[in-house]
Amino acid sequence: MLKRVLTALSGNRRLRSFAENSAIGQSTSLRFVAGTTMEQGIAATRTLNSRGLRVTLDHLGENVTDLQAADNSAASYHRVLDTIVDNALDANISCKLTHLGLDRDRARCRELAHELVGHAARLRNFVRVDMESSAYTQSTIDLVRELHRAMGDADAVGTVLQSYLYRSEKDAEQLCAEGIRIRLVKGAYREPREIAFQRKADVDANFLKLMKRLLKSGLYHAIATHDQRIIESTIRFAVSEKIAREAFEFQMLYGIRRDLQQRLAGEGWRVRVYVPFGTEWYPYLMRRLAERPANVWFLARNILRP
Repeated sequence: MLKRVLTALSGNRRLRSFAENSAIGQSTSLRFVAGTTMEQGIAATRTLNSRGLRVTLDHLGENVTDLQAADNSAASYHRVLDTIVDNALDANISCKLTHLGLDRDRARCRELAHELVGHAARLRNFVRVDMESSAYTQSTIDLVRELHRAMGDADAVGTVLQSYLYRSEKDAEQLCAEGIRIRLVKGAYREPREIAFQRKADVDANFLKLMKRLLKSGLYHAIATHDQRIIESTIRFAVSEKIAREAFEFQMLYGIRRDLQQRLAGEGWRVRVYVPFGTEWYPYLMRRLAERPANVWFLARNILRP
């Protein structure tokens, strides 16, 4: 019921107008979204860098239905890459294939992705291709593998695996064998029990299993979680296996557990913050909540955290 309500609200124009123009709406969005413009995303990046935190920038948007929107999205990411270099920022980018037109024209999406990763490679930067729902898992992995082969020795592209999917262990084995960097997450979409763990305990157990495999692979992976128990388990495993602190990084979302982000960085662990920006912040937040309604309470708790 809550999921249906949140999904409906994500497309409500009146509520969106109110949220984007009201003080409480702007205050809430700015806790989790850097702003509506690239300049605001860059400003947030500069602040986080000054605190010893790395950044991945994401221009909000997904499931575009026309090629002009896909082209505009790609152009925005090219500008972000150039701006990162021009300002000597410690940042890279993260994008969804559906924001590059995957639903509309796979050939054009593939072309835009090759151009974007090629640009990142020339700048010695990196593109993280985000993982979306299970409907896109195989096509995302296939294109990332293609992009990685096309870039040769350039370490310019990686992707995301979700620990709630049964298939992720085999996907991790294949991607690691090919030298492709992975961001490990639990997964935020609602998936059927035929393909995904339903119990939190099972998702967490698989996350820990995959984390150990990734850290021992010799590649530079990202462990993306706000779960302090899992973070502490990751640290204990890294120490026990003599895995260097610079051999991997933790990743967290902008505005969530800022205290923990800062503490880990202060202890010498690498921490990267996912910083979204763009005019689509209201649908972004509502869809994230609709994907897993339990996130409503998670975000509500974090509004009160430092």
